[in-house]
Amino acid sequence: MGSGRFAPSPSGELHLGNLRTAILAWLFARSTSRGFLMRVEDLDRARAGAEELQLADLAAIGLTWDGEVVRQSERSGLYAEALGSLRARGLLYECFCTRRDISEASSAPHAAPGTYPGTCRDLTDAERAAKRGLRPAAWRLRTEAETFTVTDVLHGQYTGVVDDFVVLRNDGVPAYNLAVVVDDAAQGIDQVVRGDDLLSSAPRQAYLARMLGAEPPAYAHVPLALNAAGKRLAKRDGSVTLGRLASVGIDAAAARAMILASLGLPGDSLSAALAVFDPALLPTQPWVFTTDPGAHASGKPIGWPS
Repeated sequence: MGSGRFAPSPSGELHLGNLRTAILAWLFARSTSRGFLMRVEDLDRARAGAEELQLADLAAIGLTWDGEVVRQSERSGLYAEALGSLRARGLLYECFCTRRDISEASSAPHAAPGTYPGTCRDLTDAERAAKRGLRPAAWRLRTEAETFTVTDVLHGQYTGVVDDFVVLRNDGVPAYNLAVVVDDAAQGIDQVVRGDDLLSSAPRQAYLARMLGAEPPAYAHVPLALNAAGKRLAKRDGSVTLGRLASVGIDAAAARAMILASLGLPGDSLSAALAVFDPALLPTQPWVFTTDPGAHASGKPIGWPS
């Protein structure tokens, strides 16, 4: 049996939505006798001190993980090896398009919204040489399929677009879609639990895994935590981090109980929740959380303990 994982980006404090997803990833892994690994995705947006604070918060709500924490910033050799393999097989090409170029092209009639139209796919050597003098190139995967289907525990069969997506940015940093696939394969991750805002990324990542000779993981894309306006929960929504909650008298155990209650699970402990955990019984709608008492007919903040 392989492992599940939680992989936060150290861009700041984790909020309740992040912690809820982490708990779900732990429950999915432990309930299927998998290991549970912690990976810090710090190739981009890393803020000083954020990793230590995030790991402390995860431990405070009772999460445990196996082995040492892995950091993407320490794994450049693995990404270079994967890129070299793809390049040697003729599966990469340079792309010189700006975001505006892609936006304008993908808004043209008959173009799939948000997908790369293949502008640089078949440039001649002379055209590439001329463009290199104007701007650095990103590298894209030369895909051989337009769609790919993944199986999700909560969503069933999901088919999404697979375009020629970026695997190496024009600043030389491996793209998220490459790094996450290489990391999951190298770590033996065969179960990925994350927010359902990333469901549309799964077909691209599963396709790339196959191109690299790896088996795509089992997916479970879970509902997000939203604020009263229906937007993704964020730190700007108020007391939604453990630090801010503590300042209003809600400790980590109470915050964990709140999260577990939102999942229909007993809030006494993670072990109590694990004992009755069943993915089929999980809520299918987002968890609405707000610190504004006026947002709820009872006068109590939505999502808060009664």
